[in-house]
Amino acid sequence: MIELVLASALLIFRLLGALGVRRFASWPASTAHALAVMLVVTASAHFVPASVTVMPNHADLVRMVPPVVPFASAVVYATGVLELLGALGLVLTRTRWAAGIALAALFVLLLPANVYAAVANVPFNGGEPEPLWLRLPEQVLYIAVAVWVTRSADSTAALRVLRPARPAAPASR
Repeated sequence: MIELVLASALLIFRLLGALGVRRFASWPASTAHALAVMLVVTASAHFVPASVTVMPNHADLVRMVPPVVPFASAVVYATGVLELLGALGLVLTRTRWAAGIALAALFVLLLPANVYAAVANVPFNGGEPEPLWLRLPEQVLYIAVAVWVTRSADSTAALRVLRPARPAAPASR
Protein backbone atom coordinates (compact mmCIF):
# COMPACT_ATOMS: atom_id res chain seq x y z
CA MET A 1 0.00 0.00 0.00
CA ILE A 2 2.71 2.49 0.97
CA GLU A 3 4.56 1.71 -2.25
CA LEU A 4 1.44 2.99 -4.05
CA VAL A 5 1.79 6.30 -2.19
CA LEU A 6 5.44 6.53 -3.26
CA ALA A 7 4.69 5.66 -6.91
CA SER A 8 1.64 7.94 -7.15
CA ALA A 9 3.45 10.90 -5.63
CA LEU A 10 6.39 10.32 -7.97
CA LEU A 11 4.16 10.31 -11.04
CA ILE A 12 2.37 13.48 -9.90
CA PHE A 13 5.66 15.30 -9.27
CA ARG A 14 7.08 14.19 -12.64
CA LEU A 15 3.89 15.38 -14.34
CA LEU A 16 4.33 18.74 -12.65
CA GLY A 17 7.93 18.76 -13.87
CA ALA A 18 6.77 18.04 -17.42
CA LEU A 19 4.32 20.95 -17.10
CA GLY A 20 7.20 23.29 -16.31
CA VAL A 21 7.55 23.26 -12.53
CA ARG A 22 11.35 23.47 -12.29
CA ARG A 23 11.48 21.99 -8.78
CA PHE A 24 10.35 18.65 -10.26
CA ALA A 25 12.36 18.84 -13.48
CA SER A 26 14.43 15.74 -12.75
CA TRP A 27 13.65 12.20 -11.68
CA PRO A 28 15.88 12.38 -8.56
CA ALA A 29 14.29 15.64 -7.36
CA SER A 30 10.77 14.32 -7.97
CA THR A 31 11.68 11.08 -6.23
CA ALA A 32 13.01 12.99 -3.22
CA HIS A 33 9.67 14.75 -2.88
CA ALA A 34 7.74 11.51 -3.40
CA LEU A 35 9.78 9.80 -0.70
CA ALA A 36 9.05 12.77 1.56
CA VAL A 37 5.30 12.31 0.99
CA MET A 38 5.63 8.60 1.76
CA LEU A 39 7.55 9.38 4.95
CA VAL A 40 4.90 11.82 6.17
CA VAL A 41 2.29 9.09 5.68
CA THR A 42 4.36 6.39 7.40
CA ALA A 43 5.49 8.73 10.19
CA SER A 44 1.89 9.62 10.98
CA ALA A 45 1.26 6.00 12.00
CA HIS A 46 3.80 6.43 14.80
CA PHE A 47 1.48 8.91 16.51
CA VAL A 48 -1.96 7.43 15.74
CA PRO A 49 -3.78 6.07 18.82
CA ALA A 50 -4.70 2.38 19.01
CA SER A 51 -8.38 3.25 18.63
CA VAL A 52 -7.77 4.14 14.97
CA THR A 53 -8.11 1.00 12.89
CA VAL A 54 -8.09 2.28 9.29
CA MET A 55 -4.30 2.38 9.23
CA PRO A 56 -1.36 1.06 11.23
CA ASN A 57 -1.19 2.79 14.59
CA HIS A 58 1.28 3.36 17.42
CA ALA A 59 0.35 0.10 19.16
CA ASP A 60 0.94 -1.88 15.94
CA LEU A 61 4.38 -0.35 15.56
CA VAL A 62 5.27 -0.98 19.21
CA ARG A 63 4.49 -4.68 18.65
CA MET A 64 7.01 -4.66 15.77
CA VAL A 65 9.88 -3.62 18.03
CA PRO A 66 12.01 -6.62 19.02
CA PRO A 67 11.75 -7.39 22.78
CA VAL A 68 15.47 -6.70 23.28
CA VAL A 69 14.93 -3.01 22.48
CA PRO A 70 14.08 -1.06 25.65
CA PHE A 71 11.38 1.63 25.77
CA ALA A 72 9.64 0.41 22.61
CA SER A 73 6.95 3.09 22.74
CA ALA A 74 9.53 5.89 22.99
CA VAL A 75 11.54 4.32 20.17
CA VAL A 76 8.43 4.32 17.95
CA TYR A 77 7.79 8.00 18.70
CA ALA A 78 11.47 8.82 18.05
CA THR A 79 11.54 7.02 14.71
CA GLY A 80 8.36 8.87 13.71
CA VAL A 81 10.05 12.18 14.47
CA LEU A 82 13.15 11.08 12.54
CA GLU A 83 11.01 10.16 9.54
CA LEU A 84 9.34 13.59 9.62
CA LEU A 85 12.71 15.34 9.88
CA GLY A 86 13.99 13.19 7.02
CA ALA A 87 10.99 14.19 4.90
CA LEU A 88 11.68 17.85 5.59
CA GLY A 89 15.36 17.36 4.77
CA LEU A 90 14.50 15.76 1.42
CA VAL A 91 12.30 18.67 0.37
CA LEU A 92 15.01 21.24 1.10
CA THR A 93 17.61 21.00 -1.66
CA ARG A 94 20.37 22.22 0.64
CA THR A 95 19.84 19.33 3.09
CA ARG A 96 18.74 16.63 0.63
CA TRP A 97 22.09 14.88 0.47
CA ALA A 98 22.43 14.59 4.26
CA ALA A 99 18.76 13.61 4.62
CA GLY A 100 19.05 10.87 2.00
CA ILE A 101 22.11 9.37 3.66
CA ALA A 102 20.57 9.65 7.15
CA LEU A 103 17.33 8.05 5.96
CA ALA A 104 19.21 5.18 4.32
CA ALA A 105 20.91 4.59 7.68
CA LEU A 106 17.56 4.80 9.48
CA PHE A 107 16.02 2.26 7.10
CA VAL A 108 18.94 -0.10 7.76
CA LEU A 109 18.43 0.35 11.52
CA LEU A 110 14.70 -0.40 11.14
CA LEU A 111 15.40 -3.63 9.27
CA PRO A 112 15.58 -5.79 12.45
CA ALA A 113 12.09 -4.59 13.47
CA ASN A 114 10.75 -5.62 10.07
CA VAL A 115 12.46 -9.01 10.30
CA TYR A 116 11.12 -9.51 13.84
CA ALA A 117 7.58 -8.50 12.78
CA ALA A 118 7.65 -10.99 9.90
CA VAL A 119 9.11 -13.85 11.94
CA ALA A 120 6.81 -13.20 14.93
CA ASN A 121 3.77 -12.75 12.63
CA VAL A 122 2.96 -9.26 13.90
CA PRO A 123 -0.15 -8.02 12.08
CA PHE A 124 -1.30 -4.44 11.45
CA ASN A 125 -4.89 -3.68 12.46
CA GLY A 126 -5.54 -7.36 13.07
CA GLY A 127 -4.90 -8.15 9.40
CA GLU A 128 -2.51 -10.65 7.95
CA PRO A 129 1.17 -10.08 8.81
CA GLU A 130 3.47 -9.26 5.90
CA PRO A 131 5.85 -12.12 5.13
CA LEU A 132 9.60 -11.66 5.28
CA TRP A 133 9.96 -12.21 1.52
CA LEU A 134 7.90 -9.04 1.05
CA ARG A 135 9.32 -6.92 3.88
CA LEU A 136 12.98 -7.32 2.94
CA PRO A 137 12.66 -6.12 -0.68
CA GLU A 138 10.55 -3.18 0.54
CA GLN A 139 13.29 -2.09 2.94
CA VAL A 140 15.96 -2.54 0.26
CA LEU A 141 13.83 -0.39 -2.08
CA TYR A 142 13.55 2.39 0.52
CA ILE A 143 17.28 2.30 1.21
CA ALA A 144 18.08 2.43 -2.52
CA VAL A 145 15.64 5.29 -3.13
CA ALA A 146 17.01 7.29 -0.19
CA VAL A 147 20.55 6.95 -1.55
CA TRP A 148 19.49 7.59 -5.16
CA VAL A 149 17.74 10.89 -4.39
CA THR A 150 21.02 12.30 -3.11
CA ARG A 151 21.93 12.62 -6.83
CA SER A 152 19.70 15.69 -6.96
CA ALA A 153 21.61 17.39 -4.17
CA ASP A 154 24.95 19.02 -3.74
CA SER A 155 26.93 17.11 -1.13
CA THR A 156 29.21 20.12 -0.63
CA ALA A 157 26.16 22.17 0.45
CA ALA A 158 25.52 19.62 3.20
CA LEU A 159 29.14 19.82 4.27
CA ARG A 160 28.94 23.63 4.41
CA VAL A 161 25.96 23.32 6.75
CA LEU A 162 27.93 21.01 9.02
CA ARG A 163 31.23 22.91 8.87
CA PRO A 164 31.43 26.41 10.39
CA ALA A 165 32.37 29.21 8.04
CA ARG A 166 35.97 30.37 8.11
CA PRO A 167 36.51 33.86 9.48
CA ALA A 168 37.36 36.45 6.86
CA ALA A 169 41.02 37.33 6.50
CA PRO A 170 41.98 40.71 7.99
CA ALA A 171 42.21 43.49 5.45
CA SER A 172 45.76 44.51 4.53
CA ARG A 173 46.85 48.12 4.96
